[in-house]
Amino acid sequence: MKKVVLGVDVGGTNTKLGLVDGEGNILAESSIPTPANTSGVSAADFVKQLCEAAFVLQHQPSEAFEVIGVGAGAPNANYSKGTVEFAANLPWPHEVVPFAALIQTYFPNLPVKVTNDANAAAIGEKVYGGAKSMNDFVVITLGTGLGSGIVVGGRLVYGCDGFAGEVGHIIMIPGGRLCGCGRAGCLETYVSATGLKQTAFEVMSHRYFSGKSLLKAISFNEITPKYIADAAQQGDSMALEVFEKTGEMLGLALANTVAFSSPEAIFLYGGLANSGDLLLEPTRKSMNKNMLKNYCKRNAHGQIVQEANTQLRLSHLCNKNGAVLGAAALVWHEK
Repeated sequence: MKKVVLGVDVGGTNTKLGLVDGEGNILAESSIPTPANTSGVSAADFVKQLCEAAFVLQHQPSEAFEVIGVGAGAPNANYSKGTVEFAANLPWPHEVVPFAALIQTYFPNLPVKVTNDANAAAIGEKVYGGAKSMNDFVVITLGTGLGSGIVVGGRLVYGCDGFAGEVGHIIMIPGGRLCGCGRAGCLETYVSATGLKQTAFEVMSHRYFSGKSLLKAISFNEITPKYIADAAQQGDSMALEVFEKTGEMLGLALANTVAFSSPEAIFLYGGLANSGDLLLEPTRKSMNKNMLKNYCKRNAHGQIVQEANTQLRLSHLCNKNGAVLGAAALVWHEK
């Protein structure tokens, strides 16, 4: 049997699973829905569903795999404790869930490692993606929420309590949009799949009578980031404004991020990053505009140019399951 690590990426909407070999190949993969915040599903029941799906994946009709460890990335996961704590985008926002211990009941005697989902994506970028040669970089995950994995000197930044690097919960507008974390004005409420939808409806409310838009034809519950991106690709002015506003906010936050970690590159990863230049270009413009001059380029005459030294790039793993790969690497690279 082939030896594999089970990699798990717990997202706000779906949880993805993959069996990953030592070379970073995903040999089998599947997904299950992540319970909604209002579902009432307990963490123990969710982990049971997850592990049952893993057993199905492990015992394929054509080939069986030997799982030698489990790595999981989840929102608000604490690597030091193996817990998921007060995760606003999961059904247990007021609980400390012993996530690693719950998984271990189904995989006894195997190593189980748990980390923040964005940290898992950063590990995936370092081991399998565009950051292989980098020791200082940041990965921003853009999904239901906004996560960040920060690598300094070749090591993930965890801080004294295991929670360092929550760029998504930097307050951008005091008293702004309510966030699932209980505060108001966090970056995540403006730059995420959820934030993009809210921005779309704000733009429409301000410009409702100023012309046609594909965005007017769909309800809030039905609209998706892909729908907004498709409309923008067709030149829809309101959809383009949504991406402009989103990129402006993200670029400002990334300029601030550079000021405290001075990374070689920042990688955008996740569903919203799949919009490509629609998000990348306004973000780069805003990031350059707000960049402290210490971190700007110089021209051939030594004069400062208002352009960041830090590269802004799409993740090399955007078309792969980078968070699953990174979660699996938690185990593979400790062996």
